[in-house]
Amino acid sequence: MKKEFLHNDSETFLAQWLEGELSDNELKNLVSEDDFTAYLKLRKGVDVAEKLNAPVGDTFAKIQDKIDSKKQKVRPLFANWTIGIAASIVLLFGLFSIFGDKTITTETGFGESKSIVLLDGTEVLLNAKSKITYDEDDWNKKRSLQLEGEAYFKVAKGKTFIVETDNGSVTVFGTQFNVNSTEDYFDVVCYEGKVGVKTTKYNHILLPNDAVRRVNGYPSQVSMHLDKKPTWIDGESTFRSVPLRYVIKALEDQYDITFDTKAINTKDIFTGSFPHNNFNIALKTVFETLNINYNEKENRNIKLRYKE
Repeated sequence: MKKEFLHNDSETFLAQWLEGELSDNELKNLVSEDDFTAYLKLRKGVDVAEKLNAPVGDTFAKIQDKIDSKKQKVRPLFANWTIGIAASIVLLFGLFSIFGDKTITTETGFGESKSIVLLDGTEVLLNAKSKITYDEDDWNKKRSLQLEGEAYFKVAKGKTFIVETDNGSVTVFGTQFNVNSTEDYFDVVCYEGKVGVKTTKYNHILLPNDAVRRVNGYPSQVSMHLDKKPTWIDGESTFRSVPLRYVIKALEDQYDITFDTKAINTKDIFTGSFPHNNFNIALKTVFETLNINYNEKENRNIKLRYKE
């Protein structure tokens, strides 16, 4: 069992450790486990602060000066240093929220789109209810991110750029493309350059205007796509021979609404578009073409049924 020390003793050990007079193992045997963990974070934060051109540099410099002065007078030094240590640890925990965890996540809500510029200058535009996640520390070694939902990419030239999804991965070097990956729906369109698409069973190389789609686990299909950019960027979702269930999901994501689909066949095929800024027109555009009635039940839940 570790020996219990007075608070001032712990402070003395901390100063000696920061000065290099105590090793990590020696300090670990002299203080509590919680204190040791906190001290490790403190030291890491001091190292980080020395590399930053920020006002916190003066704070850490003062701490270091007080540590140096312990050689001549240990007890007086720590009489006022306790507050400084506490304040420094609070400051460092703030730094760790930025520097400690390098996983970056950006996501959008219902009906929201968001533009992001990545570390290499790559531009990403996220559609509604979508998310990207990547490791900032490893970015220079491997440009790779995880996507849930739909995003349009304008990739800066450089090393291989990889978009990972639950349905497959997309690999490029510098190009413009769109990826939509939700549940068992996977759609990739190349607008510029060359795109490699890999699923569990198939590999595809897409050139400009090429598209590949896999729905409900069926084999992926390659087709031509003549649009210059995704229509959703300009506020309109477009579908070409897509099962209705995916169109309904897109409506829910854009308008924060739910649909009761028990009375219809969600495998019906839909071709068309709906706007993102007019809910009534969106409903008419989608459901009237399929001869489906739509009535709001309660709490923004709409019941769908075929017209008699």
